[in-house]
Amino acid sequence: MKVAFGWTIHGDGKSPLPGQAVKPDERLSWGRTVGLGAQHVVAMFGATFVAPILMGLDPNLAVMLSGVATVFFLLVTGGRIASYLGSSLSFVGVAAVIRTQGGDAATLTGALLVVGAVLAACGAVVQALGGKVIHAVLPPVVTGAVVMLIGFNLAPVAAGTYWPQDQWTALLTMAFTGLALVVLRGFWSRIAIFLGLVFGYAVSWLFDRVFGRIDSVNGAGQTVEHWRLDLSGVGKAEWVGFPSLHAPSFSLSAVLVALPVVVALIAENAGHVKAVGEMTGDRLDDRMGTAIMADGAATVMSTAVGGPATTTYAENIGVMAATRVYSTAAYWCAAGFAVLFGLCPKFGAVIAAIPGGVLGGITVVLYGMIGLLGAQIWVHNRVDLTNPLHLVPVAAGVIVGIGNVTLKFTDNFQLSGIALGTIIVLTGYHVLRAMAPAHMKQPTETSLLDGGTTDYDDNDQGTRD
Repeated sequence: MKVAFGWTIHGDGKSPLPGQAVKPDERLSWGRTVGLGAQHVVAMFGATFVAPILMGLDPNLAVMLSGVATVFFLLVTGGRIASYLGSSLSFVGVAAVIRTQGGDAATLTGALLVVGAVLAACGAVVQALGGKVIHAVLPPVVTGAVVMLIGFNLAPVAAGTYWPQDQWTALLTMAFTGLALVVLRGFWSRIAIFLGLVFGYAVSWLFDRVFGRIDSVNGAGQTVEHWRLDLSGVGKAEWVGFPSLHAPSFSLSAVLVALPVVVALIAENAGHVKAVGEMTGDRLDDRMGTAIMADGAATVMSTAVGGPATTTYAENIGVMAATRVYSTAAYWCAAGFAVLFGLCPKFGAVIAAIPGGVLGGITVVLYGMIGLLGAQIWVHNRVDLTNPLHLVPVAAGVIVGIGNVTLKFTDNFQLSGIALGTIIVLTGYHVLRAMAPAHMKQPTETSLLDGGTTDYDDNDQGTRD
């Protein structure tokens, strides 16, 4: 299959034939393919640049590296899996915890690099043993709980850091974003987060003109007088320039905080690969381990130069479902656009000017959506939470994660929040299962890997973690 570098023309090259779809090794005309690539960029754009902003990383670099990571992913998977690799939102809470512990951007990217290496190793194991191993080690009850506590652990960041900077702008942005997510359809619903940011920009600009400067607590915890929207940096920024790079540094405590996210990333990648396989009609179970390895290796590449972790994007899977065009040629075009955007510092300056209140309104919705994806995993896989074998480890782990409970071992080593919550859910479930009576072990879940389905329809929002 000449998918990585060559594609056959589908039909007349104008649109999918009646009742058919454009396969990964096919393409439409180059003009239409480039247009589809641009649409993929818009679909991934919001989350890909919001994630590094929330983690204190360079958004220009993140966007550029998302293009590089996508090209790498397409090459490693032989072009069979049509996916875009954007910035992972699953590490936003991790970033907040690491910075609270005194870590900086280098400490964060070092921790994410280790996670990427572990993810790649897990992918190698899955490729060797088969996709069923994921369900055995990480059943839906566990993955759902981990995703939930990752999302809800972020609540203090939204409530304590961003929202207080401008509560009324935050409230209006939250309301508009929620409205866009519910009311808009198709393509527009997939960029609702991006539209919320644009709306927040407009509100901030208007409030500055009507009410003047605002006194509020900034990101550093200091009360200062400032404009809600300060675009002074945009005028000073160059049109063309290379993003700033930095080397990672490594801290055991930071790595331990970040490692639990591996569970969410494995589940996320497995679900996305299954979804792409269902849509294209190409069973991809034999490539699942390769896809996980490719994502892990791409994360290592990105974080090694100061970028965020990467992950496959449900938003782009939704675009494919809507257009019935699964051509990897469109993803190559999208990757090219992303690299060009990343080489424009002025674009990065516009992003860096996002007001804190706007981020407050966005994160309230976004963090909640990430957390509730855990509940969605339970629902899709029919997890029985009346079964004490499921209920007990989940209940304990989720509360520990959300409440940021700390377990101190020595003066220099402790586990808390996401890390401790994940360990409790994962080890608690398997230890209790080993001791539970037979009737509690009866199958009450249907894994996505065992024939369940993931719906990616016109209104599917998707997230990344």
